[in-house]
Amino acid sequence: MKSNPTRVNLNSNLEAKIKNPLAGISEATLLDQVEDFATRQGLQTILPLLRKGALVARDPTNYEDITGANALNGSEIEALRDEVLHKWRQPIALYITVVICSVGAAVQGWDQTGSNGANLTFPDYFHIGTSSTRDSFLVGLINAAPYIGSAFIGCWFSDPLNSFFGRRGTIFVSANFCLLSVLGTAFTQTWEQCLICRLLLGVGMGAKASTVPIFTAENSPASIRGALVMSYELLALSAQDLNWQMWTAFGIFLGFCANLVVADVPKISWRLQFGSAFIPAVPLVLGIYFCPESPRWYMKKGRYQKAYDSLIRLRNNPVQAARDIYYIHSQLELEAEIIGNNNYLSRFFELFTIASSPSSPRVRRATVAAVTVMTAQQLCGINIIAFYSSTIFFDAGATPRTALFASFGFGLINFIFAWPAIWTIDTYGRRSLLLFTFPNMAWSLLAAGLCSLIPSSSKAHLGLMALFIYVFAMFYSPGEGPVPFTYSAEVFPLSHREVGMGLAVAVNLFWAAVLGITLLRMLRVFGILGAFVFYAGLNVVAFCMIFLFVPETKQRTLEELDYVFGVPTRTHIYYQLFKALPWWVNRYVLFSRNSGPLEPLYQFEATHSQVDQLYANDK
Repeated sequence: MKSNPTRVNLNSNLEAKIKNPLAGISEATLLDQVEDFATRQGLQTILPLLRKGALVARDPTNYEDITGANALNGSEIEALRDEVLHKWRQPIALYITVVICSVGAAVQGWDQTGSNGANLTFPDYFHIGTSSTRDSFLVGLINAAPYIGSAFIGCWFSDPLNSFFGRRGTIFVSANFCLLSVLGTAFTQTWEQCLICRLLLGVGMGAKASTVPIFTAENSPASIRGALVMSYELLALSAQDLNWQMWTAFGIFLGFCANLVVADVPKISWRLQFGSAFIPAVPLVLGIYFCPESPRWYMKKGRYQKAYDSLIRLRNNPVQAARDIYYIHSQLELEAEIIGNNNYLSRFFELFTIASSPSSPRVRRATVAAVTVMTAQQLCGINIIAFYSSTIFFDAGATPRTALFASFGFGLINFIFAWPAIWTIDTYGRRSLLLFTFPNMAWSLLAAGLCSLIPSSSKAHLGLMALFIYVFAMFYSPGEGPVPFTYSAEVFPLSHREVGMGLAVAVNLFWAAVLGITLLRMLRVFGILGAFVFYAGLNVVAFCMIFLFVPETKQRTLEELDYVFGVPTRTHIYYQLFKALPWWVNRYVLFSRNSGPLEPLYQFEATHSQVDQLYANDK
């Protein structure tokens, strides 16, 4: 099939514009546009700086070659050099922002584990500690309440909150939800009150999780954005979610520490375990006041002088602030061009559209892939440990304190083994990591369940159960832990990325809620062995789903991702079943020397005319 050079050039130009909207503009044209921009936005007082900044943004590597009236002085050149030579030499306001946002992620993890230790005692206080179906589901509902609140309210509430209050305001409001609700939980007298407080906690968790990574990204300079959180180029998107996942894992670890510290406090240990999550929420509530608001948000609201004031605090030199304000302005104009007039609701429905436009199948297939990996993260059973590890160890014969120590070990391993994700996710790829980790999580869960058959009088009973649960965490943390959020953030086109990620996170939290509600009843009916075998089986199901529905996205450009998700789902399934799978069996099971290289599914030198044909075939 012959390619269409015009279509290739158009898409190549679009990708180049996304990487740098100012590239290719002549100096005279650019300076005219800058003057018009300064006049419209009331920035005439910094027009000389804007001219310099725009020229630097147009060609970031050759700023020393700028001559004439717009030539940079010595301090400006030194500041731009430091972005490469001393990239961590940043203003204190930026570091305050990064620290506070990391605290926000830690709050998320701590909130998740407050109920883990409290599960050992709070059901008896509320008179719902029996093994009846009603009581099992009530305890599960209380455990799952934050995820219910996040999935159905918090994730969707963040958009209007951001619109009205900005990034800082949204984080402040959500942090107060996280602060006051956990304190309220600690003072509740009935299970109904506890349930309401934890639902409110979920509202704060959902809004915060949807805002904190964006806030950090929008305040960070491009030179370190990839290392801290993200950039707007696809290759660096993974850093956004890796940073969030890393500090969330740290918060989970701290939550287990707190559970252990207050375990021996008589009568009120469960109140302290629930309420301990207020500790990181306090610096988040107070510290967000000292962070500059997102310049990008100010610019979306047309408040360019405020945006410049924020950038002055976040950059070392005014010329960097001038460069970034004009560059961000150019990005916003390009985004408006790509997204068009579609509102949030219409873009949401387009996530499920089958064939109303040429781009719809591409978006729908990205939705299927993102929802698959997010669902798989809960099918793997990680939250049966995060929610109920203390209960599982206690049911296995451990004392309450020993159960908390064993849970502490799980939290520590979860945090330590999250670090390798920094290297593995881009080295081995998203799909490859998932296909490797799911079988290993399946056998480790199965082994942990089988160890429950060892007589409880033997030390090996609890020791081996804990060992295989730790092995499960070792495989989960560098693979299935960070991949779903990273994958979901990068598969959607720019026009649908915000709404697509919102849906993916809501799906993930919904299944987390389902798991939290049902596990206690499963433990009562199936026992530890039955529950673990069930989730080991779900790991196999998740492996099959990923094998069939999830394409690889590692280090793909925007144009290549359009091609990847332009391939019909049935074509991808056919290739995996009848080409990739037989080749893998011949190569690695039968050790055939004549297997040869695997024929690739994607020919990236192909063009969008081929994708158009695939669309036509799919219809």
